[in-house]
Amino acid sequence: MFSSDKQGKARIDTLVGRNSRIDGDVHYKGGLHVDGEIRGNVHAEEGAESMLSVSQHGAIHGEVKVPHITLNGTVEGDVHAEKRLELGPEARVTGDVYYNLVEIAVGATVNGKLVHRPAAPVLALSHQKGGKTPEAAEGAKRG
Repeated sequence: MFSSDKQGKARIDTLVGRNSRIDGDVHYKGGLHVDGEIRGNVHAEEGAESMLSVSQHGAIHGEVKVPHITLNGTVEGDVHAEKRLELGPEARVTGDVYYNLVEIAVGATVNGKLVHRPAAPVLALSHQKGGKTPEAAEGAKRG
């Protein structure tokens, strides 16, 4: 899973407090919790099982690229959640949302597109009787 302790709870390595503001991009690994404001992009390190949580008091003004995101605050920018995105009842996103798995609570708002990006390739299944393609089935009828 992502940064967690022995009891399975999410571990917070970095905290942006309620009365704090960061001007600039944030690059990190592990767990980041935002109660304050970030004016810049937030990116987790490539290949890391990092997580981001934004409380109802938190705000990010920039693009977010993190595998696991729990959002109950505001994001003004595109959101990319490679693994899982959870939008709480007070979540407000102004931008496009790219996700693999998503959970949206009643009250959450997204002013942008929701784009599904599966982690694994999607397999096309055929619902033809006998496993034949339409062309093969048509040829069998003629012959």
